Amino acid sequence: MASTDPTAEDYSYDEFAYLHENCEEYDLEYGENPPVVCRGEHEVGPGRCVRFLKWGSDSPEIVFLHGGAQNAHTWDTVALALRPHPLLAIDLPGHGQSDWRDDKRYNPRSHAEDVAAVIAAHAPENELLVGMSLGGLTANAIAAHHPHLVRRLLVVDVTPGVNHDKAKEVTDFIAGPQTFASFGEIFDRTVQFNPTRTASSLRRGIIHNARRLADGSWEWRYDRTGFATLDSPTFDDLWEDISRIDVPYFLVRGGLSPVVDDADVEELRRRQPEAQYVVVDESGHSVQGDQPLALARIIEEYLAR
Repeated sequence: MASTDPTAEDYSYDEFAYLHENCEEYDLEYGENPPVVCRGEHEVGPGRCVRFLKWGSDSPEIVFLHGGAQNAHTWDTVALALRPHPLLAIDLPGHGQSDWRDDKRYNPRSHAEDVAAVIAAHAPENELLVGMSLGGLTANAIAAHHPHLVRRLLVVDVTPGVNHDKAKEVTDFIAGPQTFASFGEIFDRTVQFNPTRTASSLRRGIIHNARRLADGSWEWRYDRTGFATLDSPTFDDLWEDISRIDVPYFLVRGGLSPVVDDADVEELRRRQPEAQYVVVDESGHSVQGDQPLALARIIEEYLAR
């Protein structure tokens, strides 16, 4: 049997082989009640599929959209903590296992068209759409332009007020090398840019977000060639999407993250006066990675209201 250790000579990627580690790290049950999770796909264009992870056997109650340069596995610990809620975690186009776009259009509104098709086909009765960073802006666009697919919205650490300066730590990391000579090199760089995450969590994240090449080197899985720049006027236009949203809105902000500032929250509340808002302490931009159990509790309580 091949090894799931990324440093072993006979390493082979098995995306579901690490879930017990998530449970062990966060003291979640696994052994007697292993999770039911499978990989699925939906064709969104000729020869182009968006792929996803389906947790549970029932129709998904929650849909998750990850941030730029991430993938559906970023939600693994949150999904495990939310069991038995069935949910769908989607790989955005150009990320994870989803196909890359020939036109390199990886902006929130382009993502929204693809993701809306997936939700309509695989989670039409969902109760909550959760989006983080790029996934949060995408979720806003879906709620604004495909309102029949969204009943409640929870956005993690992003508003259309994001710009290059606020997201500098994120963009500096993404702008780094595409390939690395060894797993140790890609791990060390990832740790350097993610001081609020545990080493074991980052190790799993790399395994899901990078691949080992035949010569033993590693490269990121996601398509880095078409990311919209964070100072693009496209993001300013997305405030209008928020104004159009007519479902309950919840913003979750990382207490250590500079991506959302007080002025952003004020503008959000001007456009969505009934919006709920919470700050998660000891968390950077990726709340699902830094404080997954806290985020799961917030989601659970939001669903129960």
